Amino acid sequence: MDLGTDGFGDLLHQAEQLTAEMDSGTDLPRVERNLQQILETGQRLWTRTAQISQDATDVKASILLGSKGFDVPRISQKLEGLSAAKTFEPLEPILDTDVQGFLRNERENTVLAVIEQTRNRTFEEAEKRHWECAENEWEREKQKILNALIGAGQELDLQPESESILGESISMHGRSALDNVEMAYARQVFAYNDQIIKGGLRPNLVEMFSEVAQIIDDKNIIELWEMVRFMVDVPVASGTSIQNTRTSRKTQQGFVRQARKYLEQNYVKYITTTIYGNLQQAQLGGIPGTYHLVRSFLNVKQMNLRGLEDGTVEGHPVWAMLYYCLRCGDLKAAQQVVDKAPHNLGEHFPNFLQEYSSYEGHRLSPSNETMIRLQYRRAIKNSSDPYKRAVYCVIGQCDFSEDHTEVADKIDDYLWVKLCHIHPETNDMGSETFTLQRLQSILYEDYGESHFNAYHQPHLYFQVLWLTAQFEAALEFLSRIEKLRSHAVHVALALHELHILHTPHTIQAQMLSKDSSDPDPLRRLNIARLIMMYTRKFEATDPREALQYFYFLRGLRTSQGENLFMSCISELVQETREFDMLLGRLEADGTRRPGVIDKFHGDTQKIIELVAKDTEVKGLLEDSIKLYDLAGKHDKVLELLNKLLGQVVSQPSSAQSSRDRVKNLAVSVAQRYRATGHDGNQSNSVTFYLLLDLVTFFDLYNSGNYDQAIEVMQELKLLPLTTDLVEGKVNDFKHYTVEVRKCLPDILLATMNIVLNKYKNAKNTSLQSPGGRLFGAADGGKETYLNYLRSQARALIMFTGMLPYRMPGDTNARLVQIEVLMN
Repeated sequence: MDLGTDGFGDLLHQAEQLTAEMDSGTDLPRVERNLQQILETGQRLWTRTAQISQDATDVKASILLGSKGFDVPRISQKLEGLSAAKTFEPLEPILDTDVQGFLRNERENTVLAVIEQTRNRTFEEAEKRHWECAENEWEREKQKILNALIGAGQELDLQPESESILGESISMHGRSALDNVEMAYARQVFAYNDQIIKGGLRPNLVEMFSEVAQIIDDKNIIELWEMVRFMVDVPVASGTSIQNTRTSRKTQQGFVRQARKYLEQNYVKYITTTIYGNLQQAQLGGIPGTYHLVRSFLNVKQMNLRGLEDGTVEGHPVWAMLYYCLRCGDLKAAQQVVDKAPHNLGEHFPNFLQEYSSYEGHRLSPSNETMIRLQYRRAIKNSSDPYKRAVYCVIGQCDFSEDHTEVADKIDDYLWVKLCHIHPETNDMGSETFTLQRLQSILYEDYGESHFNAYHQPHLYFQVLWLTAQFEAALEFLSRIEKLRSHAVHVALALHELHILHTPHTIQAQMLSKDSSDPDPLRRLNIARLIMMYTRKFEATDPREALQYFYFLRGLRTSQGENLFMSCISELVQETREFDMLLGRLEADGTRRPGVIDKFHGDTQKIIELVAKDTEVKGLLEDSIKLYDLAGKHDKVLELLNKLLGQVVSQPSSAQSSRDRVKNLAVSVAQRYRATGHDGNQSNSVTFYLLLDLVTFFDLYNSGNYDQAIEVMQELKLLPLTTDLVEGKVNDFKHYTVEVRKCLPDILLATMNIVLNKYKNAKNTSLQSPGGRLFGAADGGKETYLNYLRSQARALIMFTGMLPYRMPGDTNARLVQIEVLMN
């Protein structure tokens, strides 16, 4: 910047004026030094001051410790020796001639080795526990995510004709996530559990669920429950494991017998429907019986007689008549055919059929079995009549590799023929005979879902698996289809109650799993996962219904050994927050009003305690306080309330704040405990009521009502307001709990500010009190009252300095600053 002559002249004039002002009216000598000299002088003075301060501090520390009987130089040497082993490394070896030093060194090395070993073991154990906890938490979260994804609800589809289920109208109120079918099932579950809880006779759950199928009037679902009804009607030995029951010869014979019975009765319905649809062509007549039904059915079928052998009966091929009578499960009708047939059926076949019909298990004697199989291999296997081959294979259980596709052209016929091939006396997969396990493996592992086009024909594939006693695989497949999931769940419940369903050892297993001890192709269905996946859809809107389903899990355990029913209740309560409805609530007089769980569990308090514990672990302390209070755990209530109050006691009050909620909760608990009593320990109780009084103190302080606030503090007798009380209050402080100690800095600052405010008001105004007595002042003089306030501040400073408690860094400084303002 260019400055002209006038600019320099102005600067010179201003400098002379400043010099004149500095010279006038001052007695200080003029010091002329440059910046470097000033800097050196300042550093020298600072170094001297720091050295003096450090020396003075050391002297004071030595005097204090010496007065208490401590040898300062010796302590310093010990501390320096200890500081050499901060990393717990072994000490250096010393000379061999120093025996005492060697022993001392060895002892110290041993101690350090133990410390290091313990330290490493502690870290390893902590890390192991951390990862176990993390894995368990992840498994729970993963299960929730999977259940939420798989069990996502669909839009409600209420059919007008199904709005009344089982004589009761469904009132959805626009909130339920259950559709009409699911609600109907839920009502039956409620009725079943109600009977179980009352201790009456155990109802037939299959029949109860079958009623739902009849009401919703869906042909496929009716057939599904009909299959279930047939297949569970087998004798189950009590006291044995489900695996032993399912693999026993007697039970598997029962499954095969019931599956054949279902297919045979279903075929009779099919023949009857066909005949009544073609009455003119069928020429049924008025004589009842399977024989005449088969004859009329063949009239409608109009079979091609080419290639058929051994003549006819009433115009129909004899072997076809025999096959269809056997297919309908009527051996007496088959005997009628043999009686009316010409004598060219063979010399031995009538005897074979008679023996097959008379034996309860529908099989031949070993000698006749060998004879018919030999005859089949020599002549019948190459016969041109497919019905003759099929009849021989059914009666004699011959050639189980033959599918008889000319006769069994539908899956029902194929299953029936294969079930007839199963030998009842062995379960050995390696045997030459055909077993149920071999049939199961063919259908599930060799063919599988793709062969049967399962997702486009789910009922057909379910039938294939179900009628071959592969219940777990059938239900798992059905549960993957949204519209059929509810049926799968309730079929699984029915089997679970009948002790037929094969379940895994842990609830963390996959939906369908296999244990190493399970024979192929037996699988295990995780019913716990299935139920929780199903209830995830509606537990938020229908917690009562979800609770009914969880009751079926009461016999299972979590990986931590907890009862799964109780664990599900805990999660349900935390998810829905329906504390009062599910767990009950406390009345004003302290009595507990029962909740929904009281119906299911005798030890309700144990469930409430578990929910409270889980809630506390998740950090929801306000909820856990209410639950512990509901369970009658008063000491735990006081402990958690003290923890919460200690965090918010000094905060300013505002509507809907956490402090406001905690305060209201604490006040309601305090009022009820004063009226009805409690069993909490004295320490927690004293701390609780002291914290409530401190809440009152801070409410008055934050609202500017300093007179009442200081009165509350004087009544609490927590702080010394005179110097003669300091030592006693310091000793009393040792008995306070950590919650009160954490509040002390805020209490001191608030009290000190009140004293400062009174000091300023008294200094700026004249005293107007009658007689001049304020807060214990001896006379009415203003200066006396100010000295009294100064003594209060001094007492608080002394109290702070003598406390064996580490204050926040700025608390002491702020207290000293306030005291300085009062001098």
